[in-house]
Amino acid sequence: MVLEINGNDIRETTFLSHEQITAGVVLGLGRTVLLCLHWMHCLPKDNPVDGWLGIGSAAIATRDQIRQVAGTDVSVLLLGETGTGKEVAARGIHGLSRRAAARLVSVNMAALNESLATADLFGASRGAYTGSQTARTGLFAEAQDATLFLDEVGNTPTAVQPMLLRVLETGDYRPLGASRDVQSSARLIAATDQNLYDAGFNQALLRRLASFTIHLPPLRARREDIGTLIAHLLATSKLSTGAELQLPAPLIGQFILHDWPGNVRQLTHAVNRLLLTMPGEPLPDFYSLVDARPNAAWFNTSGNAPSSSARASAVSVRRRLSDLTEAEILAAMEKSEWAIQGAAQALGISRPSMYKLLESHSQIRNLERISPEEIRQAMIDCNGDVERCASSLKTPAEPLKRLLRLL
Repeated sequence: MVLEINGNDIRETTFLSHEQITAGVVLGLGRTVLLCLHWMHCLPKDNPVDGWLGIGSAAIATRDQIRQVAGTDVSVLLLGETGTGKEVAARGIHGLSRRAAARLVSVNMAALNESLATADLFGASRGAYTGSQTARTGLFAEAQDATLFLDEVGNTPTAVQPMLLRVLETGDYRPLGASRDVQSSARLIAATDQNLYDAGFNQALLRRLASFTIHLPPLRARREDIGTLIAHLLATSKLSTGAELQLPAPLIGQFILHDWPGNVRQLTHAVNRLLLTMPGEPLPDFYSLVDARPNAAWFNTSGNAPSSSARASAVSVRRRLSDLTEAEILAAMEKSEWAIQGAAQALGISRPSMYKLLESHSQIRNLERISPEEIRQAMIDCNGDVERCASSLKTPAEPLKRLLRLL
């Protein structure tokens, strides 16, 4: 049985470091079964939160925090990179609260018109500003006895921040142009991917918003959840036809090992692109699904997990053939077990272009220039393993297989 670690064949004893397991190590068994080794800091737990999926410690801990704070009325600050599921967490908190029967009122603070932000949030009386012919109900009034979700709160207009602080401190606000205050019973949940401590944000407001803070982990920190997420997305996507989509283990392995700078949102887009594949057509290569292509730092033939910097550098724009180095081409061939099509897909180029690169490569050999005696000896040394033989001879595997059938 072929054993792989992070997509690389293992033929000798290999020891995994604490850091590798922390990052998540993908074991491949027979090119059909994938296992993700990772640390668990708690026992598995049945603590469901609608929409928040995952089997690892980070997902379990996040659900625990959501359930812990949902039964209270304290304000919550959700911190996390873009695409980590901050709105999903907000909906989870609202859905588990005693306000669940009311709707969750959401506003993207970055999309507010600065001159009308006060009226949008707190409402306005008739004639309070030019063009206002009727009284206007604000978002705080809409969220009365419900939950108000302030997304991208780091982009709140500076003039509005003291008004938000007053609502949090006293529960009172005054609609624009009104003569008296209104009492708010809205529960506030805020979210941002910014560092509010360094962004010139109102620090008193920050302390009030952060009565309870949940840090949402990036997808690369919970690699063990990616398989579960893929299965869920394939089953629930609006693009799903109901037919089972068979994904090869190597492709799923690439999904699990990718760092996903766009987190779950980017993973969702990639799975949707997969679902757009027409029946009978070959599946797209991984790097076209994530709008990225690899560079040499991505490929690691030592059997060790790629470093975070190496995986991050894998996301780059496509380059011309002349920009591809011999080291990248050789690494791509090794990674694809000397299959030309696989290497071409990994490099994001066409098969004919790959042939051109092979012909001009100083280390990759044309099979016609290798003697039958050398080929026979290489097959003996590699115990009949054609892929190992191709790697030993540094020649593509497909023509080698054809020649061996003739011999």
